[in-house]
Formats: sequence, C-alpha cells, structure tokens
Amino acid sequence: MDSQHGPSLSRSLRYSYEQYKATADWLLAHTNRRPSIAIICGSGLGGLADTLKDQVVFKYCDVPNFPQSTVSGHAGRLVFGSLNGKMCVCMQGRFHFYEGHPVWKTTFPIRVFHLMGVDTLIVTNASGGLNEDFKVGDIMLIKDHINLPGFAGINPLVGPNDDRFGERFPCMSDAYDKELRKLAIDVSRDLGYWNNMREGVYCALAGPSYETIAESRMLRMLGADAVGMSTTHEVIAARHCKLRVFGLSLVTNKVVMDYESEERANHEEVLQTGKRSAELLEKLLTHIVGRMDCNSNMF
Repeated sequence: MDSQHGPSLSRSLRYSYEQYKATADWLLAHTNRRPSIAIICGSGLGGLADTLKDQVVFKYCDVPNFPQSTVSGHAGRLVFGSLNGKMCVCMQGRFHFYEGHPVWKTTFPIRVFHLMGVDTLIVTNASGGLNEDFKVGDIMLIKDHINLPGFAGINPLVGPNDDRFGERFPCMSDAYDKELRKLAIDVSRDLGYWNNMREGVYCALAGPSYETIAESRMLRMLGADAVGMSTTHEVIAARHCKLRVFGLSLVTNKVVMDYESEERANHEEVLQTGKRSAELLEKLLTHIVGRMDCNSNMF
C-alpha cells in the first residue's frame, strides 16, 4: 500500500469512495456536531466561521486525506458550530486549481460533507466586477456560472463515474437554488441591504494571473457579471451529489476594461475589500441561514 494515499489513489490519481468515507467517518467520530449546511469562505471572508457558536475546529493538516490551502487569506481550518440555530461546517480556506491541485482534489471536501449528511452548500468568493453597474463592495447573488476551464475539459466529474455520489450527466441548468436566492433577496430587503445587492453570472478562470483587458471584454460579451478563480468546480461536485447550492460573490475590485486606465488588480486589494465588507456579508448570511428550511441536528 502507498503510505500516503493508499492503493486506489496511487493507481488512478483520484480519490476512492472509501477514502471519502474514511474522512467523513473520522470527522463524525471526532465531533458530535452534525451539520446540514456547509459554507465555503472565500478570500478575506473567513471571519464568518469565527461567529459560529459551540465551535469544534480542525486544522486541514490534521484531517485524513484533506488537501492543504496555500493562499494568503485562507486559514486552512474546518469549523463546526451553530449559526443562528443551524448546525454548520465552515471551510476557512478553499483549494484552487492554480495552487497545483487537480480539480478532483479541490472538490474533495464537497463529497465528504455529503457523506456527513450535509444537504446545502453555501459558496462565497471574492470577485472582480465586469458589469459596469457593479460597485466595489457590492454583493452579487450568483444565479448562474460560466466554468471556462470546463471548456477545455477541466471538470471535477471527468473520469469514471461513481453512482454512489450521483448520475453520469448531472443537470446544471438549476445549479443555484431559486428558492434560496429568493430568500436572500427577502432578507437583504428586511435588513436594508438591497442597495448593496446585485444578481448575476459568475465566471471562473483557472488563474493565478488576473485577466487581460481583452479577456475581460470577452467575458463581458459572454454574459459574465463577475470573474474569479474558484467556486464553479465545487458547485458542479455539489450538484452531482444533489446538494442545494447558494452562492454569494463579493465584488472586491472593478475589472480593468479600458486600455487607458492606470488601475491594476492585486490580491492585497481583494483581501482589504473583503475585510471592509465582511461584516455586512456575515450578517446577511447569518440571517439567511437562520431562515433556511433544512433538517439540522444541533448536537
């Protein structure tokens, strides 16, 4: 047996069902928390996990089979706890293709959460605004996505299908749950946040370089409202497992579309904007989660 990965992974360069289950069973054995909601915190947005009550925390490096996050602004911890009456698990830091992880590894946690009993996935990310009506600090409800790397065959479902997770050809026309989006709209209005809310299409690129002006103009012509380097592969894996998906994208910078502009995208700007807008996003998500209709076992 391969001492690091076991025979299945070393032969096929994919996780086996048994490895997903081993990780899920390890987590279930090490905490009595039983989450129904999983939340992936994007760049600069990991503070949401710190608001959970009755926390149980695991470092990624301590969880069997778990990948490691290498990006600034991603703490690399799983945080279990209660958010407004619902039991959740938060990922403080996600995994990206540009870190060198293949997409079957970046989406590893999704199937683990599914085997733990999670039925709803909330994805958050930091993004660049392509839509000229978007302002820095706006929060976009993701109604659809463009998985641009998928056009080149980079998809977490490539390879043999395991029917224990889902069907070979999952439908993606309903990837982002309409009822949860409607709930988010209602909550944002109740909280007086509607002026900061947008709804649109998120486009994922592989990264880590930011997009050129020509690429940005092309993405806007394709119908994208915001662009980033994550999320879509997680959503595909979640929908394969029949999880409900809800997504929020924080607009941390305006994408440069003008050749005369002196603006330049940089990661520090992303993190700083995330910090400034984190309180609004955390309050919004806390209220949305509290009003979700789901089966949540507190302990």
